[in-house]
Amino acid sequence: MSALDAAHPSLATPVVEVRRIGAADVSWALAEGWRDFRAKRGDLIFAGLLYPVICLVAIVTTVNDPLLPLFFPLVAGVSIAGPAVASGFYELARRREDGEDASWWHFLDPLKGRSRLPLMLLTMMLGALFIGWLLAAYLLYTAAFAGTAPVHISDALPRLFGTREGWTLIVTGNLVGLGFAVATLVTSWIAFPMVIDKPVDALTAVETSVRAARMNAGTLVGWGLRIALLLAIGTIPLGIGLAVVLPWLGYSTWHLYTRVVAR
Repeated sequence: MSALDAAHPSLATPVVEVRRIGAADVSWALAEGWRDFRAKRGDLIFAGLLYPVICLVAIVTTVNDPLLPLFFPLVAGVSIAGPAVASGFYELARRREDGEDASWWHFLDPLKGRSRLPLMLLTMMLGALFIGWLLAAYLLYTAAFAGTAPVHISDALPRLFGTREGWTLIVTGNLVGLGFAVATLVTSWIAFPMVIDKPVDALTAVETSVRAARMNAGTLVGWGLRIALLLAIGTIPLGIGLAVVLPWLGYSTWHLYTRVVAR
């Protein structure tokens, strides 16, 4: 603790204890999350439908040729918003765990209490990552196809999969997208459930999330791969499966958080 913190205890930033976890904890969290989903699936399925709606909006907004290059980045980048959208599920899982009433109207409780400001700041962080991803994707596209005719919906796939420029874009785009996905996972996997659970500020929550990621790097990679697989399965067809995957992952993330952070 610094001299300033010692002189002014109210200014000291709390250091939250984090634990090491393993693959067994990830499997346990997914199993507990599935139990929560089975218990609350009827009155919360509407929240899971947010993702299919977003996917449909992405399709509608990119069928015109100027925005067509942003179709895949929009759909792929939707996962960046996942931790924010799932905040209500963290609250419901917490209430069920504590034996409190977990009716559907409690889904919006995080937006009303002490969690509101840190949630807004964390959501703005994810929004910045999402905009950064879209900008990077568009710049990669323009660099790959510089000097060529504008893309049309009729030749989008042949140009993407049938040319050297297209495969260059696929490889570089996926590598850059992986970077944004890792940044999102590392900064948010603990931060969002933590501000639901504890009276902490957004900066402390992000710092704890990053510290927990460093301590559990291998386990976090496994968790991220499971998230990616479930989200990929959920997008078939047109994201309808995300109505199940999103709540399940939301509940599971809460339970994984309880294994990582000392409460």
